[in-house]
Formats: sequence, structure tokens, C-alpha cells
Amino acid sequence: MSNFLTFRLVDSFVEDYKTKEPPFGFRDAAGNSLGELVFISKYSRVKEDGSKERWWETCRRVIEGMYSIQKDWAKEHVLPWNDHKAQKSAQEAYDLLFAMKWTPPGRGLFSMGTYVVNGRKDSTPLQNCAFISTYDMTKNDPAMPFTFLMNVSMLGVGVGYDTRGAEKEFIIHQPKIPAEVIVHQIPDSREGWVDSLKLLLESYLLPNRQVIDFDYSLIRPRGAPIVTFGGVAPGPKPLIRLHKMIRHILDNRDGETLTDVDIVDIANLTGDCVVSGNVRRSALLAYGRKESKGFLNLKNADVYPERNSYDSDNPGWAYMSNNSVRAFVGDDLSSVIPGIMHNGEPGIIWEDVTKAYGRLIDPPNYKDHRFAGFNPCVEQPLESGEMCTLADIHLSKVEDQADMVRALKYAYLYAKTVTLLPTHIPKTNAIMQRNRRIGISLSGMANFSDNNGKAVLRKWMDESYKTITSYDVIYSEWLAIRESIKLTTVKPTGTTSLVVGESPGAHWAPGGEYFMRAMIFDALDPFVDMAKTAGYKVEVSGTSPDSVVVYFPIHWDALRTEHDVSIFEKAALAVEAQRWWSDNGVSVTISFKPEEREHVPTIIAMYEGQLKAISFMEKRNDVYPQQPFTDISSIDYTCWQASLSPIDMGYLYAQGSDGEGDKYCTTDVCEIPVAPAAL
Repeated sequence: MSNFLTFRLVDSFVEDYKTKEPPFGFRDAAGNSLGELVFISKYSRVKEDGSKERWWETCRRVIEGMYSIQKDWAKEHVLPWNDHKAQKSAQEAYDLLFAMKWTPPGRGLFSMGTYVVNGRKDSTPLQNCAFISTYDMTKNDPAMPFTFLMNVSMLGVGVGYDTRGAEKEFIIHQPKIPAEVIVHQIPDSREGWVDSLKLLLESYLLPNRQVIDFDYSLIRPRGAPIVTFGGVAPGPKPLIRLHKMIRHILDNRDGETLTDVDIVDIANLTGDCVVSGNVRRSALLAYGRKESKGFLNLKNADVYPERNSYDSDNPGWAYMSNNSVRAFVGDDLSSVIPGIMHNGEPGIIWEDVTKAYGRLIDPPNYKDHRFAGFNPCVEQPLESGEMCTLADIHLSKVEDQADMVRALKYAYLYAKTVTLLPTHIPKTNAIMQRNRRIGISLSGMANFSDNNGKAVLRKWMDESYKTITSYDVIYSEWLAIRESIKLTTVKPTGTTSLVVGESPGAHWAPGGEYFMRAMIFDALDPFVDMAKTAGYKVEVSGTSPDSVVVYFPIHWDALRTEHDVSIFEKAALAVEAQRWWSDNGVSVTISFKPEEREHVPTIIAMYEGQLKAISFMEKRNDVYPQQPFTDISSIDYTCWQASLSPIDMGYLYAQGSDGEGDKYCTTDVCEIPVAPAAL
């Protein structure tokens, strides 16, 4: 039993759930649940006896961690606490979580109730998203935005950043070669990696610094277990490459000015390092100026071939961030339209709408007047240094509106509870404790709308939003903290939607009626050999030779998939969500067919002022190999049914390492990157 948890569910209550079948989603052609495999791979943690958690145990860990934070807060601040009432509330929260009517984000499934959160009293591993402005670069600490980015990315937080540091016109200095080069030995820790980045950047961005070299011998080899945070170590190769490439970018440029392209390069290479051969998660959003030709061409291989290289010996790094531009309603966007029509980027963020509004149906309130940028999945407007935690309501699982209200209570309470714990960053704590920003998301909106009609969806969203605002008044008063400046969002849900068996956020399911779902696994994962034996298609990953891609044939029973929905209807659903539900943002990537490309400018013109942000992606089978979704025929599916064998899930639970948590941003699109990750 973990002595850092102060709240416990009654054993007799939990006992009843041990034999219940969890409602995991997406049974494949062999009858194996893709949702359960994702759970085992990403969120199930190793117990003291060496076996891995079952779903009922993960639910228990999450609920006990959540209510322990509440209890600790009440006791530390001498506030009322009723154990009997808390036990009753926690049991209802557990039951609804077990049924997957609400869930924490993958971050919470993986980390809530663990020592790294409850023992260390640090909420950073629970935070979904963050933003840092490079305008925060100072003469005394020019590396700060980049070390912030690396620090929180290594804890799995998706980070947005801007290119405003270029406005400060930092001069690049060539480090001097001393008689004896300083060798810095890097400790085998997150802090050690981050400190090495700081030292290297300062050698170029501060004057009169000497060349610094690094000793990587203390860094544990690839595959060694990471006890505190889970997963396995990537070895020193990604860090070695980061240092090498930063030198490559900044060397021999003495006296030149740091540009916005340099900023993106350093940030993306840092994210590329954090990915660490797909062992860790990393997601970045670069927020730049539409007037910058360099920024607009970052993913143009003709202009920047090195950044967009697919050469495994010299892989590019442009893939590591989604890129968006700052805009205001009425701006001339002609400079960005060609890129969007060509490869879907950049996205557009309307800063004036973001600062002024919560939900678009409500009057302006300017609660986000300090807005600096969005997180990678573009659903949370944030200040520089701010983080935010999210939670999900899964519409396909709730039985009726009353059931949704019950689930909404605990999704809200989970996210609000996370705001009670500080991060390890003082700047971040000052912002988060002032804003108490959270984001309760709805998943399965498209399927719900198809099944029940948009009018019903609109009614549920509006009435539920009013319910959650009333919850915030009640629980903020009880906890003696500020009410949250923002409460709701629409995020893509990514791998948690796979666990549940739901379409992501406001998107229609990407696959057709029959499709192959590609999932990336570390080559050392014990599931890989089992998949090969069971007859699954397994390939070496194009993003890393230390990873493999496994293909799962799925039959999807949704009324419509994204193939059946026009570009206009996709955008319209996002507008409904921004108007009636989300007071933060709506994560929406409008996919379009080649023949719909000409409608992109029309969509942008139609909906500016009605969305805070928008991005696009053309759907072509030849966009890149090993796509997350590939359509197959019913005949193909039948053939796979005959050739595949069931997987022994019991074996996977009996041994193995901790789940690895989420990778990349939590969207289906970027779960498998579109260019090689570095080793």
C-alpha cells in the first residue's frame, strides 16, 4: 500500500469490480480489443508483485490519488472534510470512471495516484499542455524558454511556443576555443539533460563564452527502466544529436542575429530529442508571424531540404511541431493560403477573438487578455508559462443527459483537484493559481450529432456548460480557491478515445467502415513478438529503427466517417462546439479531399470571428507511409479474420514494464510522426 495516499476506497466496494468486463473499445478482426492493448501499453503500471494493473486497479489508483489531493488540501488549510461523504462521492466517481463515462486524460490515467504526483506533490505530470513565449528570453537567461520547453516536455506535457524572441535581436557569438576545452559531465537525470541544453545555448547567446564539451558516460543505456516516471531510458544518442545539431545551426555565425527560423529549429530539435526514439512523448506548436517567409516555408522541402529530410542518416526535424500564425479578424491571409492548400500548414489563430471571448454565444469577457499562445493541439489559450489540465466526457458511453451531468461532475472535480497541486516551476504556479484554468472536453461529438441531431447536441452542450459553471461556484467555495477563468474545451482525445472506442473530440472517425489502425510500439515491447506470432502485420517504423508499427484491422460501426462528411460540415461542427460548449478553444483539424482544396479560402472567410483557431489537412493515401488509418475492403477484413489469432492478454498483464504514457500530441494525426525521428 502506498503511504503517500491519504484516502482509500473501501476494499469491499472495489471487490465487486474485479470480475466485471471493462468496456474497452475497438475489437479487431481477431476479437482482440485495441482499446485494451492501448491501455496495457500506455497506462497500466507495474505493481509491487511485478504484474501490471488491470482496469479496475488503474481506476482505483486514479480515484484514490484524486481524493487524497482533496483531503490533503482540506487538512493543510484547516477546511471541513467529511470522510463518509468523500467515500460516497469517490465510489460514484469510480463507478462512472470504470464505465468510461468520464476519464482523466491519458496523463492522469498514467500518473495520478503515483509517487511522482502524490508523493512529490507535483502536478506537472498531470498537465496536458503548456505555452512559453520566447519573448521571455533575457540577457541574463537567454536559454530559459528552451529549457522550460525541454523540462516539461520530458514530463510529457505538450508545449506551444512563439518566435517573438527574434524581436529582441539576440546576437549569436562564436564560443572561444580555450587552451583546454571544458568537459561537462551530464548527470543521468531530466535536470541533467536540461542543464546541458542551457549550457550549450548560453555558450552561443552570451558573449565571451568558451567552447563546452560533454561527457555522456553517466547516462544509462537504452532500454534500462525508468523507475520514477515509468517507461525505459532512450540512451544518450538523442541528446548527443541535439547538441550536435545546435552546434551545426549556430556555428560560424558570429555577429549574426538570432532569427525566428533559428528559434523554431532549436525548439524542434529539442522536441526531437525528447521523443527519444519514441520512448517519451513530445508535442510542439510553433506560433509565428504570417509576414515571415522563413516561418511560412519551414515545412517546404524545396526551401529547407535539411529540415524536411527523410534520410535516415541525416533526418529532418521540421515534423516536430505544428505551425500556426497570429491573425486578427479582417486580416489579409493571402500569404498563408497556398501553404494550407499544399500541406495543411500553417494553422490560423485569431488572437482578438481568443482574448475577448469564452464561448462565442456569450458576450466578450476578456478573461484571456493575457493570452500568449495555444498548446500543440490548439484547444487551450494560455499565458506564457501557464499549464492546464483536461478531462473527458465520452458521449457514446453516457445513457442520457442526466447521466452526462453525473459524469460531468467528476470530470470537473478531477481537473479542479489537479489545480490544488503546484508544479515545480514558480512562474507557472503564480499563473495557474490565479487562473485555475481547466478544460472539460466532449468526445464523440460527431457520432452523437449523427445519431441524435445537431439540435440535441446543442441543447446538451449549452445546458451542461451552465451546469459546470454552477459546479465551479460550489466547489471553489468549498476549497476556498478562485473560480476558474475557463472551464471547457474540445480536445482530440487521441489514445484515450482508442481505449474507450470513441471518435476523437469534434472529429468524425478517420477510418472508413473497414480500416487498418497503425500503432507504434517500442521494438522491445513484449507485445511485438506476440503480434508477429498471432499473424499481425508488423513493420520497422519509418520514424525510428528502434520502434515497430503494428496494424490492426477494424470494422467501425459509426453512421458516417470523415470520408462521408464535407469540409463545410466539419467546420460547422467545430463552430457549434466553440459557440455552445468550449470557453477555451476547439481543437479542430479540418480534413479535406483533393477536390475540396479550392474551398479552403471560403471556409476561412466564412468562419473567421466564429472560431479561435483552425487548421487543415489534406487526406491523400500517398501523404506519408505508415499512416494511422488506411482503408481496407470488407473482403480484406474477412481474410484477416481467418488469419489472425487471439492475443493472450493475461500474459501481457503478468509481466512487463510500466506503460509509456502518451506520445506526441494526443491526436490521431500526430501520434505517428510524418518524418523520421532522430537517434
